Parts: sequence; structure tokens; C-alpha cells
Amino acid sequence: MKARTSVRYSQYSMQAPSVATTDSAHAEISNIGTGLERMENKALTKQRVELSEAKTAHMSKLALGAKLERALDRRMTSQDAVMRPRKASVLNEKTAVQA
Repeated sequence: MKARTSVRYSQYSMQAPSVATTDSAHAEISNIGTGLERMENKALTKQRVELSEAKTAHMSKLALGAKLERALDRRMTSQDAVMRPRKASVLNEKTAVQA
């Protein structure tokens, strides 16, 4: 058997694949970035309020209370209990049949 003179390489390379992005991808990403910048309203950004943790907690408690009130209002509407007189319960079938 003759020894092989050429070196056979695996089809899987040990080097990391190079991910070359195309110019069209860069252009698309930059277009998206400029579009987002145009959508942002600078005047409204300056007016935005940063709440403290205590104020945020208070607001979330108020919101939870409002949700609970709305849920209870929906649940309790038109569910008023009507008290009706009960029938005499039959404890013994024989006495009920004799009567």
C-alpha cells in the first residue's frame, strides 16, 4: 500500500467562520437608526418625568386598587341574593310517605 502524499483536510474548519456583512445590510441598519431618531420627539423627551421609587410604588398600588375595584364591580353586578323560604327538610322518608 502506498502512503498518501497529499494531506486531506476535514470539510469542517477549525477556524471561526468569518461573517462578512454586506453593504446593503449596513445601509438597512443605518436607515432604521435614522428613522428611529426622526420618530423621537426631542421636546417631549425633555418633558418626561422620572419618578422616584416611592412614587412609582404608590402609583402601582393605586393602579392595582383601581383594577380591583373594576373587577369587583363587574363581578357583583346583578348578583343580588334573593332569600326564599326553605321547604321543610325530610329527615325520615317513612314519615314523609305517611303524611
